[in-house]
Amino acid sequence: GTDLAFTWIEQDDTTLSFNAQTGTTYTLVAADLGKLVTTSNAASIVVTIPSGVFAAGNIINIQSIGAGLTTVSGAGVTITSTGATAAAPILRARYSAASIICTASDVFTVIGDLS
Repeated sequence: GTDLAFTWIEQDDTTLSFNAQTGTTYTLVAADLGKLVTTSNAASIVVTIPSGVFAAGNIINIQSIGAGLTTVSGAGVTITSTGATAAAPILRARYSAASIICTASDVFTVIGDLS
């Protein structure tokens, strides 16, 4: 028979990590998975979902904490949402939040407080 060696890594799923962004543009990265990406700027902010980075089932949370409204955009990906501009949803107001869910390769749905 074959012996299989397992290494158990305990993960604390009750503590959320943050990625605070203060510029006017930010492109999501794989390290943002399971985090809350906050955007804070006086001007409007664009958060871009890149192609080829995320897999089905991945979730990234975002929240606009500054005065500038945050738009979710895509680079080579398809975005669906209930926002007025479904392919580029905008977080409705300061402190609005949303989840970006990868539903298939390079396909994302954005759910949350959108306008």
